[in-house]
Amino acid sequence: MNISVFGLGIIGGTWAENLRQDGHDVCGWNRTPKPHLPYFTADARRAAAHGEALLIVVADPPAVQGVLDQIKPCLRPGQIVIQSSTISPAASRDFAAQVEATGASFLEAPFTGSKIAAQQRKLVFFIGGDTALMERARPVLSRLASHIEYVGPIGSASAIKLAFNINIALVGAALGESLTFARAAGISDERYFSALRLNVSWSGLAELKEKKLQTADYSPQFSLKHMGKDLRLALETAEGKLSLPQTQSLCRLYQAALERGWGDDDFIGLIRLVQEKNG
Repeated sequence: MNISVFGLGIIGGTWAENLRQDGHDVCGWNRTPKPHLPYFTADARRAAAHGEALLIVVADPPAVQGVLDQIKPCLRPGQIVIQSSTISPAASRDFAAQVEATGASFLEAPFTGSKIAAQQRKLVFFIGGDTALMERARPVLSRLASHIEYVGPIGSASAIKLAFNINIALVGAALGESLTFARAAGISDERYFSALRLNVSWSGLAELKEKKLQTADYSPQFSLKHMGKDLRLALETAEGKLSLPQTQSLCRLYQAALERGWGDDDFIGLIRLVQEKNG
């Protein structure tokens, strides 16, 4: 299949390489040129014309709109635009309308999993949109993930992805405070994590971030700036409808971390705010 990937960051670049290894004809575009990649093109329209399936995985709603503004003149019936960026439900519905007006099809497919899961093809896609369209996209998505979960109409997959990132961000912040408390009591990191495995609060996130916390390795698996963006999108979506006090408080901490220049670090690096306040 001819596949185009828009956004060649940590995830998109991994997808493009995996799909190339599978024998697909891949064309990739990125806002910041990456000419060292053999499949890269600086022309977004060329990438759009190339693809039967067009994967978009960029930072936020304005970035998705920026991609669509460039490629809409080239979209045509028969193409599937698979939008995998984490955005708001309202933005997803708007983008679907824009794409469908060209005759192309739109599938909402945010995912869960970070760099390691992408490399191991163990992501989970959450699908919003037509189920028949999901089946058309399955040959592509199934090569990138261990599971494809249908959620509902356009907008519902974006909503569940934001809901999950609220949970992940709150669990990550709690893990940082819990570990800091244990360290202050003289408990080693090794003993802390060994005991945590026997506790009901042990989580997949603790397993993923254990070594990073032990070694203060904040190289990004999922960046702090992107998690902060997702918290802001959740609060914008909830405005006037829901009160999310813990999310609001955590969003303020993320803003403080961004002001310290930690945006490109892994989000688990938020623990440094706790460490700062406790000397």
